[in-house]
Amino acid sequence: MPSKSRKVVLVDDNEVIRMALRAILRQAGFDVVGEARDGEGVADLVEKVRPDVVCLDVSMPGRSGLEVLGELRDRFPKVKVLMVTAHSDRETVSQVVQQGAAGMVLKPFNAARVIETMNRVLGLESPA
Repeated sequence: MPSKSRKVVLVDDNEVIRMALRAILRQAGFDVVGEARDGEGVADLVEKVRPDVVCLDVSMPGRSGLEVLGELRDRFPKVKVLMVTAHSDRETVSQVVQQGAAGMVLKPFNAARVIETMNRVLGLESPA
């Protein structure tokens, strides 16, 4: 039985957050195929490595995650985008949903919640 693809791109200006996400995802069998520290060039990276999911920080210098989310939804409608943020206020959540994100992970995050959210976004079965 072929397994579903689990390729992920991480976009966060905080290297510690990227390292933590990378470790959590790799441990759970996801393949981190690319990383970026800001919103510039993310669409080109996605075009090059063709991930299934992009984990995208909402607040970054330069282009915000919400700007990048809009571009990714337009150019790559099949790629799921999971927003990573410390902001759980109504306005942020509303913008994330309106822009078409597949889900959100709140910082500080725990490994189980990250994996559960990734599995749900990709339609994978969570271990019982």
